[in-house]
Amino acid sequence: MSTNARGTNFIPLLNLEKETKRWNQLYKIMTGPKPEIIPTPRQCVWKKNKTTLWFHPAKEKKHAVPVFLIYSLLNKVYILDVGEGSSVVGGLTERGYDVYLLDWGSPGLEDSDITLDNYIIDYLENSLKRALRHSGAKEISLAGYCLGGTIAAILASITKLPIKNLSLAAVPIDFSVGIVPDKWLEGLQKGELSFDRFVDAHETIPSEFLYLMFRMLSPSYGSPKMNLISRAHDDKYVEKWRRMDKWTKDTASFAGSAFKQLFNDLYKDNKLLKGELVIGSRKVDLKNIRCPLFVFSCSRDTLVLEQQSLPVMDLVSSEDKTYEVYEGGHVSLALTGVFAEIWDKWLSARSKEIQEVLV
Repeated sequence: MSTNARGTNFIPLLNLEKETKRWNQLYKIMTGPKPEIIPTPRQCVWKKNKTTLWFHPAKEKKHAVPVFLIYSLLNKVYILDVGEGSSVVGGLTERGYDVYLLDWGSPGLEDSDITLDNYIIDYLENSLKRALRHSGAKEISLAGYCLGGTIAAILASITKLPIKNLSLAAVPIDFSVGIVPDKWLEGLQKGELSFDRFVDAHETIPSEFLYLMFRMLSPSYGSPKMNLISRAHDDKYVEKWRRMDKWTKDTASFAGSAFKQLFNDLYKDNKLLKGELVIGSRKVDLKNIRCPLFVFSCSRDTLVLEQQSLPVMDLVSSEDKTYEVYEGGHVSLALTGVFAEIWDKWLSARSKEIQEVLV
């Protein structure tokens, strides 16, 4: 009599070597120290308060026009330089660009009165001047990521500095839509919801509050452990996961006055889109942007929706302007270093080669 029962092969045999490695990796991650983030070779060329301007020289300089990177005020900037093989900064230096990276730092209680005006003019514009002097270049290419893109667009519209090219990645321009719950947005826009009293109480917004806010609004800040559990045997994936996990939990604090402006002028009144924003007595009009413009969004972005970025294409005066959608998420764009690859394809044709300058 046959004893071969149906379904005996339904449950696949376990790969003991793979499973052992997977669970050993998980144990090490949960109990071990956070990974060390080693930056691309750099030197400090300018400093103001908590803010530092880093210069990362090209490995083999090919382009005469240097690159200046700006990231969000809400997070730590090292997401753009998370280690060899994944670094946006490293990817650009390997492709022959001198790179300047502005690190906003994390404000303390004594910095509560710093405004967006201060950040954009006293910090960003002045550091951009320093980068131009340090490089000896006549022009510079500006790239902003997330809220850093919003800030870059604002500066580009009001400054007289020679910006050769402008790139905006996952950039919020229209603040009437977004990941903020509809009831919050409606409450902000009607004046029924305000963060002013909260800010006044804390003066400088604690990093812990911002981390909880982002974690609530976006799953990318939850450091999804299910993905890690299923791929813990993959060394490359584990290393990237550990870096992302460290970064998502390492949120910066936020100056209270700038936080008020962010929510009142942008989220509540949407002044940037409407052309009503004033920074340092200068009216912000995106029509003043005439340089070549490259904007790209992420198809699976849970932090900045494509609808928030698209309006900038109609608001600027640039004749040379490109819009693309990258298949990926908001953080993976930086964590995988693909930002450098995408930008270089567009930028290299608009940056003078060293040979051209020498002729």
